[in-house]
Amino acid sequence: MAEGDRSLVPPGCCRGPSPIGPSGPKTPDHRPGPGLQGGGMDEPSLMDLSSREEHEEELDFEKDLLTVPPGFKKGVDFAPQDRPAPAPGLLSLSCLLEPLDLGGGDVEENEAVGQTEGPRGDAASASPCRAPLARASSLEDLVLREAATAPPEPPQPPLQEQWAVPVDVTSPVGDFYRLIPHPAFQWAFEPDVFQKQAILHLEKHDSVFVAAHTSAGKTVVAEYAIALAQKHMTRTIYTSPIKALSNQKFRDFRNTFGDVGLLTGDVQLHPEASCLIMTTEILRSMLYSGSDVIRDLEWVIFDEVHYINDAERGVVWEEVFIMLPDHVSVILLSATVPNALEFADWIGRLKRRQIYVISTLTRPVPLEHHLFTGNSPKTQGELFLLLDSRGAFHTKGYYAAVEAKKERMSKHAQTFGAKQPGRQAGPAQDRGVYLSLLASLRARAQLPVVVFTFSRGRCDEQASGLTSLDLTTSSEKSEIHLFLQRCLARLRGSDRQLPQVLHMSELLHRGLGVHHSGILPILKEIVEMLFSRGLVKVLFATETFAMGVNMPARTVVFDSMRKHDGSAFRDLLPGEYVQMAGRAGRRGLDPTGTVVLLCKARVPEMADLHRMMMGKPSQLQSQFRLTYTMILNLLRVDALRVEDMMKRSFSEFPFRKDSKAHEQTLAELTKKLGSLEEPDVTGQLADLPDYYGWGEELVETRSRIQQRILESVNGLKSLSVGRVVVVKSQEHHNALGVILQVSSSSASRVFTTLVLCDKPESQGLQDRGLATPTADVPHPDDLVGFKLFLPEGPCDHTVAKLQPADVAAITTKVLRVHGEKILEDFSKRQQPKFRKDPPLAAVATAVQELVRLAQACPAGPPTLDPVSDLQLKDVSVVEGGLRARKLEELIRGAQCVHSPRFSAQYVKLRERMRIQKEMARLRFLLSDQSLLLLPEYHQRVEVLRTLGYVDEAGTVKLAGRVACAMSSHELLLTELMFDNALSALRPEEIAALLSGLVCQTPGDPGDHLPSTLKQGVERVRAVAKRIGEVQVACGLNQTVEEFVGELNFGLVEVVYEWARGMPFSELAGLSGTPEGLVVRCIQRLAEMCRSLRGAARLVGEPVLGAKMETAATLLRRDIVFAASLYTQ
Repeated sequence: MAEGDRSLVPPGCCRGPSPIGPSGPKTPDHRPGPGLQGGGMDEPSLMDLSSREEHEEELDFEKDLLTVPPGFKKGVDFAPQDRPAPAPGLLSLSCLLEPLDLGGGDVEENEAVGQTEGPRGDAASASPCRAPLARASSLEDLVLREAATAPPEPPQPPLQEQWAVPVDVTSPVGDFYRLIPHPAFQWAFEPDVFQKQAILHLEKHDSVFVAAHTSAGKTVVAEYAIALAQKHMTRTIYTSPIKALSNQKFRDFRNTFGDVGLLTGDVQLHPEASCLIMTTEILRSMLYSGSDVIRDLEWVIFDEVHYINDAERGVVWEEVFIMLPDHVSVILLSATVPNALEFADWIGRLKRRQIYVISTLTRPVPLEHHLFTGNSPKTQGELFLLLDSRGAFHTKGYYAAVEAKKERMSKHAQTFGAKQPGRQAGPAQDRGVYLSLLASLRARAQLPVVVFTFSRGRCDEQASGLTSLDLTTSSEKSEIHLFLQRCLARLRGSDRQLPQVLHMSELLHRGLGVHHSGILPILKEIVEMLFSRGLVKVLFATETFAMGVNMPARTVVFDSMRKHDGSAFRDLLPGEYVQMAGRAGRRGLDPTGTVVLLCKARVPEMADLHRMMMGKPSQLQSQFRLTYTMILNLLRVDALRVEDMMKRSFSEFPFRKDSKAHEQTLAELTKKLGSLEEPDVTGQLADLPDYYGWGEELVETRSRIQQRILESVNGLKSLSVGRVVVVKSQEHHNALGVILQVSSSSASRVFTTLVLCDKPESQGLQDRGLATPTADVPHPDDLVGFKLFLPEGPCDHTVAKLQPADVAAITTKVLRVHGEKILEDFSKRQQPKFRKDPPLAAVATAVQELVRLAQACPAGPPTLDPVSDLQLKDVSVVEGGLRARKLEELIRGAQCVHSPRFSAQYVKLRERMRIQKEMARLRFLLSDQSLLLLPEYHQRVEVLRTLGYVDEAGTVKLAGRVACAMSSHELLLTELMFDNALSALRPEEIAALLSGLVCQTPGDPGDHLPSTLKQGVERVRAVAKRIGEVQVACGLNQTVEEFVGELNFGLVEVVYEWARGMPFSELAGLSGTPEGLVVRCIQRLAEMCRSLRGAARLVGEPVLGAKMETAATLLRRDIVFAASLYTQ
């Protein structure tokens, strides 16, 4: 067999080298080996035997045999199958025919029989044939004894399905190269343990979830999967959350594997390649449209899975996970998350296959975290270690930083008066801080450095402020100059003279760089490439730079620990901090990475720093929501209903994971219900079911009213010291108690209460409980009143801490009690030496009062009326009180209670009703009706029905099919199209109007627009308002203002002029929007024009289709659509 054909070894065959050894000739399988020469029976020589043993002893014939050939879906299991156990009392013929072990045989045989720890030991020990035979004088005795002693098997509890399997990454994988003698891919370095574990599972075609810190080497797992797919002649899809990351991965993987394609919104390169890089949205579109690519797919690699927490786009990941076919294995790569097992369990349950969770907290380069308080050459040494590489928090370093800052503040006050420098440092002060920090880092050889600043404007300010800083040598300047010339040569002349291009070139020559969303894409890529070459020494970046691509630095600096998250300023979350700090430390170059937090105004609180640096990262959380595109796409296909999509979402997972156990319980309850005797409800017992129902409803109504009382201010006021209450908890059933103390915490109030109870020795309660099964059958007086607990024997008391829910009723009675005295006395009598002491007079008096009250009113003393006494005028409370009184009348008038058979029949009915109630609850949990998003789904379908996108039967109409073609604002675009709002406009006017749907910068269109555009803007807003009103009418909770507010017409003029051919250099004067955001808007706009072109053709509007084609062409030019440097 040829060396390259190893993957085609039949199942069950050995994968090892031939018996002769690597250097000997390769003999075919049918040729005789060295010990059996051409027809002769020569005895093999000792050398032959020993050389054969050397190769054979490596194979474990129980563990190492394949059952599925590599690249195949199915195989053959050659393991012996367990025979079914014979019925008790019958002898198995196969057992009798097995050779008997008469003792005294080989030691090895004895060991083999006794051994149960081996891989098949469990199966062997479970087999009935392996059981030792009992001694008996005759065969009949043996059979009879077996029949008599075989116990009936108890019912098995529901099995817990475990789909997430944690993998131990602490122990080394010693036999890695024996298990995988010919890896699909090899690296220049030795893989880490967690990487080896993942590769072993990939070889078995398992799905894996790898959670590790930034820069730990998760890409190694992705690379192996791509190589494995190429070996198997299948395909791999690598998905990333952002387009920039897709471009970078395309470059890296193309250099490694060659056969790699790229699919993003505006670029399609080599779509026939075996490995395709794409954004998750593209993969979702492929799954909805049933692309042929999915058929040959072996792996899908999801990079940066923690992006599922993104509120806007997280739902895309969930849709893809749910829709991926079962034959596709998944590889999930994520930062460390606390609930990796739970997430993997959800995916495993979806795909009905185990997911192996490989999680490691170790960093290849450990980090040291410092505080920096310096701001001048004198104070550039003020760098204080806060968290060392072993993870120990240094409070000494923290207090030293506080002292240094305090000393500077006091000196400042002496020199310049009491006014201290404000929280927000100005540009001059910033410059002082950065110059001193960079001088300190440069002296300690700790460049390059990434400075994370949470504002685009501050990034630019800080870089521009360092005019005196030059960090590059002349040879590095020359290299930077040549690289810039080569990259910018593809731009037209005026684009090379853009202010941003000139400014960035000047910064880069001095070793400084800026990276954020406002920078032109081609400049961002130039900065990334120069940084990865080590030519950018200081990079000012926003948080997006920490996403995905492996560009580590020697040092990471945080400008601040606070950021604006779109709604408010807050401290960095531990997960965000770890993701950015993880960029410090280059593997193989730095022994440790350095992280520095600047303390410009004051040193942050120690607790805040501790939480940020050592807290748990954010959990993976579902961001699943319903979109019109999702609903319309799913209504068009038969394979998956919208309800199924909701049911399988991660948000429903906690409620759905026990569905198998619920189904089993439901089957058992159905069986139990069938075996129950029907209660007699004829004659005098005819109203027994009604009586039961009234009693249940009364209990429920009262508990609802009581809950409202305890939530009200007056209700809580009435629960003061001395108030007599009826207590109903796990320990006490309708026992009277008096409140001794009320906790001051308003969040969780606790009422310390003296409660009546039985003496511990007295078995009265238990005896009463066990006397007859009908003892707790409620009669009308019990239901209408409270049937207070009264001790039959000697009375005792206890002190209980009650939650509001334990108070069943608040009586009108108030006793004079000395709460503190009673509590002191009770706690004293809990000690062994004072246990026999008599209680204080105050305790005895309180207990006697409670007993007297209970004897005087067995049905309970009068309670506070919620309406008249507590002034609760709530409609639900008033109606609840009226309904309770009505139920009390009905219960008192019931006839069934007069029947002598009432108690027995009531118990039967109650048992039946309880089972039916539990069955109804389980059926509800298993049904679509329990879905959290079901009401919203019905509301959205109603919107689609009202607008004419689906008919009454749920069939998608033409407008619905058009909406499916849109990637965003599907309803608004479809309505504009069907209203002919776009057909009369010119291509550049259409493009300008549609910019309001993709632009993310809020702003007004301005006064210089042509009248057609002004009218167009008003028309778009009017259509949006109409859709918003339909949504509100159908019950959705998004207001019309919020829906219309999603449109931003701030770049209408910019886009209009760009489509008319204005150079990019002149656009900057029309708007204050950063160049990078303008480019992003125009790129997204071109994608929208293309989707509208397809929709126009679908409807049969060739004129509009041609206009959209022209609009897309007008937009796609110059620097805005300059090809990515990574794809060249």
